[in-house]
Amino acid sequence: MKFRDGMWAVAEGVRVEYAEEVYDITETDKGLSLLCPTKKIRGRGDTLNCSTLTIDLEAPHDGIISVETTHWAGAARKGPNFELFPQGGLKYAPKVAKNDKGTTLSSGSLSATVSSAEHAFGIQFHSTDGSKVLTSLASRSVGLAYSPAWSNMLQTGDMRDFKHYVFTQTNLGVGETVHGLGERFGAFNKVGQAISLWNADGGTSSEQAYKNVSFWLSNRGYGVFIDTPGRVELEIGSERCCRAQTSIEGQRLKWYIIYGPSPKEVLYRYSILTGRPAKVPSWSYGLWLTTSFTTNYDEATVNSFLEGMKERDIQVDVFHYDCFWMKGFRWTDFIFDSEKFPDPKAQIARLKSSGLVSKVCVWINPYIAQHGAAFAHAAEKGYLLKRKNGDIWQWDLWQAGMGLVDFTNPEAVKWYTECLNELFDKGVDCIKTDFGERIPTLDVQWFDKEVDPHKMHNYYAYLYNKVVYTALQARYGETEAVLFARAACAGTQQFPLVWGGDCESTPEAMAESIRGGLGLGLSGFSFWSNDIGGFEGSPAPWIYKRWVAFGLLCSHSRLHGSGSYRVPWLVDADDRSADGCSAVLATWTALKTRLMPYLMAQGTKAAERGLPLSVRAMCIEFPEDPTCWFLDRQFMVGENLLAAPVFEESGDVEFYLPGGTWWCFFTNRWRVGPGWFREKHGFDTMPLYVREDTMLVFGKSGIQGVVYDYTADIDVRIYKIRAETATSADIVDSDGKFLGTLKERGDAGSEIERGEILKGTWIKTWCLGIPETMAVKHTDILMSFRPQ
Repeated sequence: MKFRDGMWAVAEGVRVEYAEEVYDITETDKGLSLLCPTKKIRGRGDTLNCSTLTIDLEAPHDGIISVETTHWAGAARKGPNFELFPQGGLKYAPKVAKNDKGTTLSSGSLSATVSSAEHAFGIQFHSTDGSKVLTSLASRSVGLAYSPAWSNMLQTGDMRDFKHYVFTQTNLGVGETVHGLGERFGAFNKVGQAISLWNADGGTSSEQAYKNVSFWLSNRGYGVFIDTPGRVELEIGSERCCRAQTSIEGQRLKWYIIYGPSPKEVLYRYSILTGRPAKVPSWSYGLWLTTSFTTNYDEATVNSFLEGMKERDIQVDVFHYDCFWMKGFRWTDFIFDSEKFPDPKAQIARLKSSGLVSKVCVWINPYIAQHGAAFAHAAEKGYLLKRKNGDIWQWDLWQAGMGLVDFTNPEAVKWYTECLNELFDKGVDCIKTDFGERIPTLDVQWFDKEVDPHKMHNYYAYLYNKVVYTALQARYGETEAVLFARAACAGTQQFPLVWGGDCESTPEAMAESIRGGLGLGLSGFSFWSNDIGGFEGSPAPWIYKRWVAFGLLCSHSRLHGSGSYRVPWLVDADDRSADGCSAVLATWTALKTRLMPYLMAQGTKAAERGLPLSVRAMCIEFPEDPTCWFLDRQFMVGENLLAAPVFEESGDVEFYLPGGTWWCFFTNRWRVGPGWFREKHGFDTMPLYVREDTMLVFGKSGIQGVVYDYTADIDVRIYKIRAETATSADIVDSDGKFLGTLKERGDAGSEIERGEILKGTWIKTWCLGIPETMAVKHTDILMSFRPQ
């Protein structure tokens, strides 16, 4: 929201008051409290008829300082509130020092210095050792606003006709970039954008987002977390070019500045603040196949799909039943359509025992249709959200007469969990938690009278996913729970995983999806997926194949569409050639299967550190390279693999390699960065480069399914130029348990120190390689991952 009309004028119809000076500083047990009048106090009379802003600076954790700005402290503090420091770690240890420059609050490696200049306002955030200035709150950067503007202060005695805002503006340095704020599909660098953090079902080609996360990361070595689940309006260099403005409607605005200095350290501290991502089981990394959305299917259809995949050497690890496992007009009543699936428990058991699939997922949402069997019971028991007059809140959007489960009611949570357990009894292993964005805020009364309906809009996604994730953990164990969620807010990273929502079947939509995944990864989410081939429309074969390559290099990989199936033979009329959709899908599925020792180790590490596994923004691994802060068409898979999806039917692609030596994964030839490169690829390759001094561990050739022994009969490849450089790789089992580290002592041809980790017959290869040239054709494959 903009409060000014250019630099000199206030926006029409708005009254703005700024903190003009720091009048008084009080030291507290947690930090500092600043009294800031909205005019300069040069005499006693200036203290009359003057609003003030209180700014509380607190030091809850090393490298983190909170900043809370309050106008009227008597405003009720209604929830819901983010669950901060959920795994522990909250420990106030403020240090306060004063000198002629000002008063400094230190929280370990991060400090905030309040200017001592007379009749001035200024707070600078910097590293405690003084080596780095991060940002600042300068003159007229903290304020309050009314809309409409009042003409007489007496009018504020009745605030029913006014909206009240609090805002802060942190300085944007020269060349500073801003990233994150959830899964956003526009430009990667947010400077110049106006962004509203408000969950919406808007697809992947608009300014709306399914997953609004109130956290952003700067290339200057810090991040900012805005501590409110309500609507947040951001003007990131879009009102004042040199400032990032955060505003909320209300009387208080609180945010945390988090110091790195590296992006990895910022994200780690952010994960301490809002929750670390949980680990996901190894089976979830495999290929997921769905029925698509509005297609007509039954048991015979499901069997034909899975048998067709097996015939074409494509291993499916998870099969997903989308919406119409239930009858139309009855979602979500948790009852299989008896005409299509007369005995779902037996069918699921047959699927698993046949070896066609190892796990089964079903679709749900938090809406209860009036015509479904669940509605009457939920309505009678008071499990659905109500209007203020006591009626159940209903509308006909999405489902006729649908109500919304009120997860602030503990009994509603218990009932919903019982419904889920009935699905688990039938053999369902995981849940797709769809929707949860269109949560009403007007004329509603939640069971918990202490929550603000406005704040519940975004926060509902957290409650919804937490309820389902907790039910899965209770049934299958703490490390076996998996969601496939669409809506999210800060903290939802604790309940993996999420996917990118409804995209079109176009190369532009594939690029939008990548940008969304990059932004979400910079918002603390480790695991992410998308609809391979696009959701809306029917993909052309070439788009499907390019998307398959991209999708199988994401942490999680799912074939899904809207009105058309995504099995490969229906995309290209069952082209059985080496370039057909089936062969390409088989190739990339086999590659991901063999990469599981690497992916599982990297995924475990990513979750522990609050980092994305894939797609991981280049700036996370190479923060000192300015180019990497602008790359939005490529990503890292863990620490050591760089992937650049192809968006052209011709196979032409341009990508960037940071400094160092990089090996083409497929040809074993190397390039030296930094620099931009152009290549041309068929459908079974893409720019996939291995970082220098990497030890890459693969599963054995021809293995089926992603769950296997990651220590037996493996293939160890070492990529390096300098023989004296040592390399290593962590080894985990299929449960993600750390088993040890393989170490190579630093001379080419030396033995690997493997202790008792490896079993069976294993292969080691030193990939010294040869230089790459522009003339090399990437169809000259030295390493094949087609099924054996």
